[in-house]
Amino acid sequence: MKRFLTVALCALLILSCLSGCAKKQTESRLDEIKERGYITVATEPYFAPEEFIDPTKEGDEKYVGADIELAKYIAEKLGVECRIVPLDFTTVLSSVTEGKYDLAISALAYKPDRAENMNLSDSYFIPEGEDNGYGFAVREEDAGSIQTLEDIEDKVVAVQQGSLQQFLWEEYGGDCKEVKYVSSTNDAFLLVQEGKADVVVTASAFAVNYINANKGCGLVLQDYRFDVDDKYMGEVVAMKKGEDELLAAINEIIAETNESRIYYTWYEEYKEYAATLGLLEE
Repeated sequence: MKRFLTVALCALLILSCLSGCAKKQTESRLDEIKERGYITVATEPYFAPEEFIDPTKEGDEKYVGADIELAKYIAEKLGVECRIVPLDFTTVLSSVTEGKYDLAISALAYKPDRAENMNLSDSYFIPEGEDNGYGFAVREEDAGSIQTLEDIEDKVVAVQQGSLQQFLWEEYGGDCKEVKYVSSTNDAFLLVQEGKADVVVTASAFAVNYINANKGCGLVLQDYRFDVDDKYMGEVVAMKKGEDELLAAINEIIAETNESRIYYTWYEEYKEYAATLGLLEE
């Protein structure tokens, strides 16, 4: 009888363990987030007004911007705390692909390889006006030098590694003398300013903001724009591939922000905010 009870107890323990394991395997990322009470959001905080650092603040409060507001808004809607994780851009992408963090919100654009490796949300922001799109910036003495892609054949090109700009350059760019890959677009601008490269492949709006915020930097934006599909123009939230329940929840929240256009309000507010810190032109 004793032996029977021991065997029965062991069987119950095994069944309990198997049940727990099955629960863990079937629990979605969204369930995990709600259970733990916080969501982790990876970002590269050097892209004002989307995400940047306010040096007058400390801790998580120093990370500000329209994308940070979106992250907080998502967390609020899910009923959890928002935890910002500052990383370099390449690590933002890899960490979310691997599932280390829940979301990446970092002015990310749609790219085919990103869509293959991550779940991408609907667009929450599409830059408006004549500065929308992707093109090139050069030194002032070379203003007007790039009218077609053939004009870059003898140039040294700088581009942020892993960015949509890199994809567009490789997809449409043709030949050049040399390509220098950098960790941020700011570094690409500096290479051109220092004469170590001739051309930056850049988002036009970001180039305008950079040039306006750095008077005397000696750079100008060219008129040329890549002729790309509309799907590349918007900014999206990224998460681990297969987390479809989380994706659906994020898209539902984005649908709300798109209807109210609250992100565009945040964008304008943080343009002014960044200007007070000398990151953008007032």
